[in-house]
Amino acid sequence: MKLLWVKSDFLHPTTRGGEIRTLETLKRLHSRHEIHYVALDHGNAEGIERSSEYCTRAYPIPHQTPDKSSLGFAIQLARGLVSPLPVAVSRYHSRGMRQKIAELMRQEAFDCIVCDFLFPAQNIPNLAACVLFQHNVEAVIWKRRGTNARNPIERFYLQQQARRMREYERETCRQVKHIIAVSETDAAIMREEYGAHRVHATPTGVDLEYFCAPAAAPRTTDLVFVGSMDWAPNIEGAEWFVREVLPLIREQKPDCSVSFAGRKPARSILDLAAADPLIVVTGTVPDIRPHLWGATVSIVPLLTGGGTRLKIFEAMAARIPVVSTTIGAEGLPVEHSAHLYLADDPQSFAARCLELMEDRETHSRLACAGWTLVSSRFSWDAAAQEFERLLQC
Repeated sequence: MKLLWVKSDFLHPTTRGGEIRTLETLKRLHSRHEIHYVALDHGNAEGIERSSEYCTRAYPIPHQTPDKSSLGFAIQLARGLVSPLPVAVSRYHSRGMRQKIAELMRQEAFDCIVCDFLFPAQNIPNLAACVLFQHNVEAVIWKRRGTNARNPIERFYLQQQARRMREYERETCRQVKHIIAVSETDAAIMREEYGAHRVHATPTGVDLEYFCAPAAAPRTTDLVFVGSMDWAPNIEGAEWFVREVLPLIREQKPDCSVSFAGRKPARSILDLAAADPLIVVTGTVPDIRPHLWGATVSIVPLLTGGGTRLKIFEAMAARIPVVSTTIGAEGLPVEHSAHLYLADDPQSFAARCLELMEDRETHSRLACAGWTLVSSRFSWDAAAQEFERLLQC
């Protein structure tokens, strides 16, 4: 096949779950198909230089997206009060991308056009010709953030953005010819709430060999939370864990240490470490695996979010047991106590973490069960083959 792949960014350095999913899928498709990759260039030289790892030809489109701590972003937020588009979408509007895609569609005979994530869809001239690769139901994330916001002004703004995201997402889902979701949970929402008729789910994968721990990995922390620490659901989850759960754990284990491992930590995350010597915030790391291998338990304390969490499968591949909220594990075929622990209130979350830190037998049982699950069903090769099959439907 000859594919046109459209995304809002390039894939290196690969630090986010969506980037990992796209990269691992594209690398396997690239070995068998011709991939033309159009993406916004945010000044990331490494991303463009390494694009040949997953595509036949890349088309970088210069684009400036204001940093979230900048005045430019504050102006975007203010405009969001009156704009019909949600801010998370309008940030990626690009006339240059739209022109390049239109040009390529005239010049090349593509067998399939893939819109990767919702955000670049606004730049595609003919959505009816596209397959939408939906890593999340975006409106669900914004609705949950609005519900959980503690500040009434922030709650009002987030709820407004959630409504606009739902309208935009529903309209886009109705226009595209086919949707590939990352879980049956997401697929059902798009069918039932958006009226999308052609929606199928593809499995999430993990690289088992890559995450296999060395024999003598040093222990560095009790608990680790892996993820992009500039993503709002991860920030909210980390703050909730430190505020509500960690004090309960330390009533029984005063020396419990926690590591937040992931890129671009927000100021509030850095402040957590500044206030507590047993909390470590790594920032961007070249390799996340030692931070998994060095932990006793992987925690996923998410209160909002959507899609599926690669961090859970990666912990399982590293043979690290997981304690997650139900939302944190949403969309994954996992069962409480069989593959991981699920806990949604501070007392239960703390109790499960303590059990896995103190009970070696339970720790070993869940670690082995998680590894067995991902090794038997969720390789990237299998996920990419299913994705390829759905493109040809």
